[in-house]
Amino acid sequence: MQTIRPAIESDADLLPEIERSSGETFCQIPALAWIADDDVQTADRHRVLISRGSSWVATVDRDVFGFLSAERHGEMLHIWQMAVHFEHQGKGLGRALIDAARQWAKARSLSSLTLTTFRDVPWNAPFYESCGFALVAPDSSPFLKNVLEAEKKAGLPIEARCAMMLKL
Repeated sequence: MQTIRPAIESDADLLPEIERSSGETFCQIPALAWIADDDVQTADRHRVLISRGSSWVATVDRDVFGFLSAERHGEMLHIWQMAVHFEHQGKGLGRALIDAARQWAKARSLSSLTLTTFRDVPWNAPFYESCGFALVAPDSSPFLKNVLEAEKKAGLPIEARCAMMLKL
């Protein structure tokens, strides 16, 4: 049985491996295959976000196979990372995680969910569009502009990245 629940501290050590597994999907795109071996969010970073109450996990029969980690910035909830284990992708876990974040943000009267992602990767921007997100100009928010600038400095191909927002 599939469930979404708030992440707890003991989940933190599981989440980097789920992100690594999720990254295997990028092997389908030769120019981005390096992402499968790239650094992932650390367990310590997950613990920080979990302590703030804005991280969720997707479980199947009580085993964790996906997560969404986010952080409140002003009136926005920014999604830093969402990942579903390679073997459990395409089963609705990602949509359920987005819905949990949306409900959390609405309950706190936030104005939007935001994220940055790859524009033309089918399981990135097109997936988020199907969840109600829309592309926004990076300079529409100083925060999003700074996130994209940090991604560029970290070596991501910025011309392939975009900012997205789901208004609540």
